[in-house]
Amino acid sequence: MSGEFAFIEALRALAVHPGARGFNDDAAVLELGGETIVLTHDAMVEGVHFLSGQDPADVAWKLVATNVSDLAAKGAEPIGVLLGYQLAQDDARFVAGLAEALDHYGAKLLGGDTTGANGPQSLGLTAIGRATFTPVPSRSGARPGNAIWLTGSLGGAMAGLEALNACSGDSAAYRRPQARLAEGLALAPQVTAMMDVSDGLLLDALRMATASAVTFAIDSAAVPIAVPEQRRDEALRWGDDYELLFTLPAGVLPATPATQIGEVLQRSENALLLDGKLLSPGDRPGFVHS
Repeated sequence: MSGEFAFIEALRALAVHPGARGFNDDAAVLELGGETIVLTHDAMVEGVHFLSGQDPADVAWKLVATNVSDLAAKGAEPIGVLLGYQLAQDDARFVAGLAEALDHYGAKLLGGDTTGANGPQSLGLTAIGRATFTPVPSRSGARPGNAIWLTGSLGGAMAGLEALNACSGDSAAYRRPQARLAEGLALAPQVTAMMDVSDGLLLDALRMATASAVTFAIDSAAVPIAVPEQRRDEALRWGDDYELLFTLPAGVLPATPATQIGEVLQRSENALLLDGKLLSPGDRPGFVHS
């Protein structure tokens, strides 16, 4: 066994609780009494998800926002978080950023754990939310004939990282991404499927199409981008933008501003078509952990 996909496939056999949704989703959904609780966990590692020497307040913000983004894709209101924190040189700045992010998204710190270790800093956060609509949106509900939609634009985080490395320009989209919480709450009653775009539009579209047993046909020219046109292909694959990718029945307009970027087809041999064609061999559709 090697690589992210193989490891997740091995874990899938253990994910027998209905709330795990067969590991085909980006959050767990638990029915508890009269409430539907949504839980998600994301980890970040120095040198992979954030730069060495980056402001710890920004790192804290991003850790919260990436988890809240998964709640947004479920139409869930944040309740609180559990933090896993590796002590570092400027823990006070991390706490300051954490306070800002939790206040911004209306979540509370409920607990967690701290550790000390050498080497790159590793962080984890579990976010807990309350579903505002049931059934809770999933990745697996897209149906042939649905339209594919996207909030916002792509490529902003890519440009932000470049600005941060160059110490010039606007790096906010990378340092402090914005989870589309209000949009997710508005869309939850409408969508047939929804997820956030964290690892690249094409890879995440492929995941949603696979979970739904359909084919996604995406028109690359229709996708709004926040970078120059010559970088469109990069923007579709780069990730870290945390926009919402969702499907709606044909003719239904979304309850929040969004752009139609394609359509859902009956499942063919391949789950993803870009401009009517298959991706070429070796064309990485997004970010994958090795």
